Amino acid sequence: MKKTAAAALVLLGALLAGCSKTETPAPAAATPAPAAVTKIVVGLDDNFPPMGFRDEKNELVGFDIDMAKEAAKRLGLEVTFKPIDWSAKEAELSGKRVDALWNGLTITEERKQNIAFTAPYMENHQIIVVAASSAIKTKADLAGKTVGAQEGSSAVDAVKKEDAVFKSFKDFKTFGDNVTALMDLSTGRLDAVVVDEVVGRYYVAKKPQDYVVLEAHFGTEDYGVGVRKDDTELQGKLDKALADMKADGAAAKIAEQWFGKNIIK
Repeated sequence: MKKTAAAALVLLGALLAGCSKTETPAPAAATPAPAAVTKIVVGLDDNFPPMGFRDEKNELVGFDIDMAKEAAKRLGLEVTFKPIDWSAKEAELSGKRVDALWNGLTITEERKQNIAFTAPYMENHQIIVVAASSAIKTKADLAGKTVGAQEGSSAVDAVKKEDAVFKSFKDFKTFGDNVTALMDLSTGRLDAVVVDEVVGRYYVAKKPQDYVVLEAHFGTEDYGVGVRKDDTELQGKLDKALADMKADGAAAKIAEQWFGKNIIK
């Protein structure tokens, strides 16, 4: 009986020792490093000359196109351009259908809620364009008139900020692009168009006999490149590329090709 009891005690001790043994956890799987970004998709309005538009060969050209290509080259990135509905630009960006908005995009406090911007690279005004034969000379003269602007553009916001002027209009119409708005101006369906200065002066220079730019405007604004708010890496890279392009004169050279002068901020 003693031998049996002793054997039982030994067996029990072995079982208890087995139960109290601490299991070593399996090492956690290493988190894979994020894939390096090798290309970006730039969203743009392809009817926004001279910033981005299609030439006679139906190829995308423009000031911002050239700026984006130069920045991408410096960053070692492949860049592709995707025409989008500009009024839905924030949805295109947040939905990851494009990686950047680079097409005369005005930096505003409202847009900063959903978009991260690079430092400004250009200063712009919202100018008022009228027909060369028009009697309109000031903002006050817009009272009782039909005024147009591009839908989803900062021109719409700039005009509405001046509440008294905006309420004095007979009508305020928005268009899918500035080209259509200016065509309606030339045919008399509009009395004035509020448009980005870079665009307005580009068209006025082409047809100085048809259009006049008023001295008054609807404010000064800055252009920047927009990316997703969580894409701080791309934002930082673009900031550096733009700063370098400004410092070494590459941005000025592109500006001079499109505007005849350096308009880089």
